[in-house]
Amino acid sequence: MTDLILPLRSTGSSARKAFLAILWRDVFVTGKELWVLLIQVALTPLFMLFIFAKVLARQGFVSASYGHLLLPGIIALAAFLTALQSVAFPLVMEFGWTKEIEDRLLAPLPTTWVTVEKLVIATMRGLFAAAIMYPIGWLVLGTAPWRPEGIPLLIVVLLLGAWVGAGIGITLGTLITPAKISIMFGLILTPLMFTGATQYPWPTLDSLPWFKVITALNPLTYCAEGVRAAMVPDVPHIAPWICVVVLVASSAVFSVTGMLTFRRRAYR
Repeated sequence: MTDLILPLRSTGSSARKAFLAILWRDVFVTGKELWVLLIQVALTPLFMLFIFAKVLARQGFVSASYGHLLLPGIIALAAFLTALQSVAFPLVMEFGWTKEIEDRLLAPLPTTWVTVEKLVIATMRGLFAAAIMYPIGWLVLGTAPWRPEGIPLLIVVLLLGAWVGAGIGITLGTLITPAKISIMFGLILTPLMFTGATQYPWPTLDSLPWFKVITALNPLTYCAEGVRAAMVPDVPHIAPWICVVVLVASSAVFSVTGMLTFRRRAYR
């Protein structure tokens, strides 16, 4: 019996070491390419925040307080979109032209662990993006909402939102070929960005019931509404517990789909 248990323990230990080594390598690479991540993080949300909350406010098309409504949505968008993009595009290339994924698959750890590692590193990048967007928003707007008692909810919602984005990213990255990568922008990323309640509170969409239904199907909506509940609770928003429940369910669903599509693509 001992002869059987010791090899299993040794195998498990080797897998953990390989997992941590790959994770540390990705963290190290992220640190070296921090400026690339900063551009990826800040560019789209920064322009959205500047145009919608600064330029339009100066011209009188939106109220001066609109920035406080928009900033939570922009923070949620940064976490969600950064996690999605930081895993989706590399996977398309690794499975397509470069074949770099073969190095990961040859490591002494199960294929599922390779997927989990990509989920973890993408989620970490998403959280970093959210953390960066707050001071950027403060600089652009000149002021930013701050509510210490909402920090626990804020952390939970952003963590779950980034994980959901990472799960969607793995699913897309293993389903889309390099030749169709442009389709990801037009048919997937753009609708995700603009139906995620980042620029508007979901409860105010009663005059557009069809769009309200579409928005309710987007997991980003619940991340944006949860961040809004944590930062500016006076603004109409979905109940925080509903946001957390939907994000937990979405993270489970997209984690499973990501693992299944990753395994199928890896074994192909």
